Amino acid sequence: MATAAKITKKSILIVEDDLVIAKLLANRLKRSGYAVQVVGNGSEGVAAIEKKKPDLVLLDIVMPKMDGYMVLQELREKGFLPALPVIVISNSGEPVAIERIRNMGVRDYLIKVNISPGEVLEKVNNVFTRNIKIFQEIFDKLQPKSGNFRPK
Repeated sequence: MATAAKITKKSILIVEDDLVIAKLLANRLKRSGYAVQVVGNGSEGVAAIEKKKPDLVLLDIVMPKMDGYMVLQELREKGFLPALPVIVISNSGEPVAIERIRNMGVRDYLIKVNISPGEVLEKVNNVFTRNIKIFQEIFDKLQPKSGNFRPK
């Protein structure tokens, strides 16, 4: 008798010191089937990433104890970036700040005042959809072409 494959929810870590924003995002993502954890500062964020290994991180930049730039730098040094998808959600729309963050391996940059939880959900879904397409392309390239594969 075949057993059903266990389907695991994609996990998302929200690193955000504004509790209202964090709860709004967490509730929207949970309703869409994601497993969500929220932490309130950068040092807790790095610790949670090391321990839980989330599938995606939503990261604020201006936070107590360790800001988002420091989090990104530490994640790069520890080898999490660029493989770990990170979406920055910040109040700053300065082109210099956005460019700096993109150069650190961030997948997307959203400005808090210009987005809704639904738009964040759409960006998250897009990251996972892109990853599935990339994995499928790699898998397809690794598969032998029919008629060309001959075992010895």
